[in-house]
Amino acid sequence: MRHGVQGALDGAIVDLSNLDEAALERLKRTPSAALGSCRYKFRPGDAERIVELCQAQDVDALVYIGGNDSADTSLQILQAARAKNVELKVVGVPKTIDNDLAGTDHCPGYGSAARFVAQTTRETALDTQAMRHTDPIRLVEVMGRHAGWLPGAAWLAKRAPEDAPQLVYVPERPIEIEQIVADVRLVYDELGWCVIVLCENQPTPDGRVIGAIGEPRWVDAFGHAYFDSPAQWLAQRLQAELGVRARFDKPGTIQRMATGYVSTTDRAEAELVGRTAVELARAGASGVMVSLEREPGPDYKVRPGTVRLEVVANQQKRLPDEFIAEKGRGLTDAFVAYATPLIGEPLPEFQKL
Repeated sequence: MRHGVQGALDGAIVDLSNLDEAALERLKRTPSAALGSCRYKFRPGDAERIVELCQAQDVDALVYIGGNDSADTSLQILQAARAKNVELKVVGVPKTIDNDLAGTDHCPGYGSAARFVAQTTRETALDTQAMRHTDPIRLVEVMGRHAGWLPGAAWLAKRAPEDAPQLVYVPERPIEIEQIVADVRLVYDELGWCVIVLCENQPTPDGRVIGAIGEPRWVDAFGHAYFDSPAQWLAQRLQAELGVRARFDKPGTIQRMATGYVSTTDRAEAELVGRTAVELARAGASGVMVSLEREPGPDYKVRPGTVRLEVVANQQKRLPDEFIAEKGRGLTDAFVAYATPLIGEPLPEFQKL
């Protein structure tokens, strides 16, 4: 399907059976979605149309890749097939940099995006430290919607307590703007510079996104609201309060497609869940999403499992309390132990003078 179910509803179906091994290998290293993606919410009758399309194309198994909204789409197709007494196996494959899917230890896509956030934060820290006499305050705003897994990944950049990022805020811990100003002032007075990482939807205790005034800038088909940059707003506030220049960086969608930061662990696990989904469908499984289950022990190992689509659809797994520092300004050693294996080989070391 080109552009997922949205393309399928328009008849955009392609046969990929003639791809050779070289093309498949290149596909593994191709950023974004080679067939195209979508953020399409089913309208009445759409799920039934997909089932009819599968019947017309002699399709007996549908494997759908995506996050919690895609799990809901898969579930609706499964329910429509059952209502029509159509034998259609539906299997979901997890894929989201937000890492917020229920029923799985983590999601393919997260490890690479987390590596991007951790490494670029470390590089940003060196730049900010070098330019501390002119640009001593830097904010980095990352994706993640309402879960703190991605901003939390910046904590992996630290080697020592004083290293950047000195402050990381996650949406699971709403915070007053005045408290952020006080936190930054404390770090700046001590070190002479400060790097702050926060989520694109970091809320205050009253539930508003920082800097949001009035209606959101955009609301997608699934009701997810997008606001103007909280980092940009905070940079202006910090500059006024501290009397020094504050800058902000917003990688935006670059963080989800930068192939130079791909985690080798992430790439291998993406192939693992895809192969497992096909094997499950071939064996007759349906109504499930492939999961990744972390095995106990000191060495990092995962095995594929399954979770019912009902568990995943429209649900959001947020950072657990044990991963968030007591005052909500950073992450814990438990989070570091969880996330470090996912970003692949160790981050590059830099030389200090």
